Amino acid sequence: MPDEIRDIVVRPATVEDVDTLHRFSVDLATYEDEPDAVASTPQTLARDGFGENPQFAALIAERSGKPVGFALYTFNYSVWTAARGIFIEDIWVVPEERRGGVARALMQGLAQECTARGYKRIDLNVLDWNPARGFYERLGYRWIRNWLPYRLSGEALEKLAKSS
Repeated sequence: MPDEIRDIVVRPATVEDVDTLHRFSVDLATYEDEPDAVASTPQTLARDGFGENPQFAALIAERSGKPVGFALYTFNYSVWTAARGIFIEDIWVVPEERRGGVARALMQGLAQECTARGYKRIDLNVLDWNPARGFYERLGYRWIRNWLPYRLSGEALEKLAKSS
């Protein structure tokens, strides 16, 4: 294992990390050309990730004690595998740390959690223009060519909910 990867510590996020999680989320949204898309705050992240009924979990990657990346995830369930899985909602590595093993360390941490808990898969969505697609494919992720992501939100969600 290269020294640069050995220097990375991946650990579960705690409530003390909510400012970092929020800052990284804003950085990710800005990278994806959606700088105003983040509606969460450190307070909502504390409530929703570390309260009575956590809605997500996260891993933090650190180098020399400094946060350099994160992966925020939720859980799904597959009737086909009869098991839970992890859905990566967000993954981010600070630009100056890219190509230094941080994303791989985060992915390895997620894979370790998945297998330790008996989960059967890890899913994620990647923007079509994102150069990280090649990285994911080298790890073994496969683009599911015959599946297209769909989303219902905003006004369309409200309209459907109110329809009779």
